[in-house]
Amino acid sequence: MQLSFQQFGSGFPLLILHGLLGSSDNWQTLARKLGQHFHIFTLDLRNHGRSPHDDAFNYSVMAGDLHEFLAAHQLPRCHLLGHSMGGKTAMHFALRFPRLVEKLIVVDIAPRAYPPLHTSIFNALLPLDLSRFQSRDEISTALAPSIPEPAVRQFLLKNVGRDDSGAFRWKMNLSVIHRNYDGLNQAIDSNTTCDRPTLFLRGSRSDYIQDADADLIHRLFPAAKIATIPNSGHWIQADAPEAFHSAVLEFLR
Repeated sequence: MQLSFQQFGSGFPLLILHGLLGSSDNWQTLARKLGQHFHIFTLDLRNHGRSPHDDAFNYSVMAGDLHEFLAAHQLPRCHLLGHSMGGKTAMHFALRFPRLVEKLIVVDIAPRAYPPLHTSIFNALLPLDLSRFQSRDEISTALAPSIPEPAVRQFLLKNVGRDDSGAFRWKMNLSVIHRNYDGLNQAIDSNTTCDRPTLFLRGSRSDYIQDADADLIHRLFPAAKIATIPNSGHWIQADAPEAFHSAVLEFLR
């Protein structure tokens, strides 16, 4: 699968993977800044952003997509950074192809299983007929009773595009993502380890990476360090961009 991507800067390649219902567009500001030091590739994972849609949607196929991307762009090694779902994709890739990874950064996700934290979002999005709306503000207003946080609605509205007739549509493959959602929440089950230098970043206000996760993290990634970014939740890169940038740069340089 040929993934859609954006690139910034020059130097050693750093690939950035977005989270569930996100896209490469979410990372443009940080990518431009990191592009002063690295050749940044921000990818749209399958069924997200501008990348192709496919019924197969799990971490194995997404890790395979990433392997194809490196081969197609003649990248023998890379730094790899992934947030949330992108972080689990990055973990799967590093465990499967450790020699292709120079350093790994996993942002606010652990290798354990998670409960279905996005059920309310899916319940709000799935019944929505985008074609009946005339503006993004109307879509936001329709979502407000179920998703009261303006920042979350703004994030989700980045997935709204227009079809050939000009009607609104989802750019992401919402039905397939929802159908495979339970699988995305499962723990990483691997008999292998990745000994590459690894940094797990967690938000001080997030419970996605807990102290109890350290044993599993170090079993799979024995060289891992776990650091906490103050004044940040699950979207660390948005809540504390300067601290996030500094932590990433310090680890990679």
